[in-house]
Amino acid sequence: MAQKNRLQYIVLGLLNIESRTGYDLTKAFDSDIGEFWSANHSQIYPLLKKMEQENLISHHEVQVGTKLVKKSYDIMSDGKKVFNAWLEEPSEIDSSHDEFILKLYFIDDKKSELLEKMVAEQLSARSDKLEHLNQQMRDKFPDQDKRQTQYGHYCVLKHAISRETDYIEWLKTI
Repeated sequence: MAQKNRLQYIVLGLLNIESRTGYDLTKAFDSDIGEFWSANHSQIYPLLKKMEQENLISHHEVQVGTKLVKKSYDIMSDGKKVFNAWLEEPSEIDSSHDEFILKLYFIDDKKSELLEKMVAEQLSARSDKLEHLNQQMRDKFPDQDKRQTQYGHYCVLKHAISRETDYIEWLKTI
């Protein structure tokens, strides 16, 4: 099965929420979207150009300060159709790219010092990640109103917290 350009759908989804510059889109991957998907500006900017050529998005110029002019992108009707069609498709299940799991597979001895070190490192990293996610939840969704107005984002963050919590509990059994 051919790989979908999921990044295109993420960009369309973000632009469906509000107009954004390329910089704004890149920053979304440093915070909210970055909790479950990664992309960098070298992927985003060429994609914006391609999507604009395909009439999925358009841009308008925004004056910033006295000299700087930025392109702010908007989703067009064809882009909304493509985005909504993607939302309605069944989601594909991907295999995880968890390097720790891959390495764990090759550990032969339960009493291995390497295993103990690997698990300790993972526990620390996953605990830090869980604290970050919990802080995001406190900051972004302090009350029921915020949870309702951004319900999908709230659900994704809640899932990420559950995932990390379960991963930590599993690590403690190794």
